[in-house]
Amino acid sequence: MAPIGTLWGPSRQAQTKIICSVAALNGLELEQPEWKSSDKPAGYTSAFSYGKIPAFEGSDGFKLIEGATIARYLCGLGTKVNLLGSDAKEIAQVDQWIHFSEQEIGVPWYNIVSVIYGLPSAGPFNRETHDKQTERLVRALTYVETYLGTRPSGYLVSDSLTLADLFLAGGIYGSCVTALGAAERAKYPAIFAHYAKQFWGTEQFTDVAITEPRSLP
Repeated sequence: MAPIGTLWGPSRQAQTKIICSVAALNGLELEQPEWKSSDKPAGYTSAFSYGKIPAFEGSDGFKLIEGATIARYLCGLGTKVNLLGSDAKEIAQVDQWIHFSEQEIGVPWYNIVSVIYGLPSAGPFNRETHDKQTERLVRALTYVETYLGTRPSGYLVSDSLTLADLFLAGGIYGSCVTALGAAERAKYPAIFAHYAKQFWGTEQFTDVAITEPRSLP
């Protein structure tokens, strides 16, 4: 099968992993040029002037940005698995968990990273901001942990994998690179049993939560 298009973005990025998982589950092939933040490929910069990643350009020239939008689009192209829900209620629940994972897990995790590494959006390290965002992340994780404990299947919506599960795993992956060390992860057995279903590995996870300012690697 010929590639359906090109996906631009670093392979380590959570949203890129989600999109690649959707493609793999549906037997769709994607071109993935090597990504270097300091030297973006010419094909990307000419096609996506706003500069957001991940970005998708179909073989027919169709272009999309925003990770969730690209993932949903690829779900619609595939026929091997249904990742979007089988009825109106499941479809709504999938969307609910996608937004929850992005806003209640992804946003505080990103804010923690921004504070730790002094990104322009955060400015100098601020302990109060770091602690508030950590509290927000813990609140979300505690909610998800309790909810997954009621799910015999171990999945968020149905008895099998949906896009909601991939987005939750993406938020967990990102959080574990910086904010959740081994001690923190041990508090959420249901969440990490769920994460293990994605086969993304834990090689990038930090052993100890990073809570002090760092320089960018």
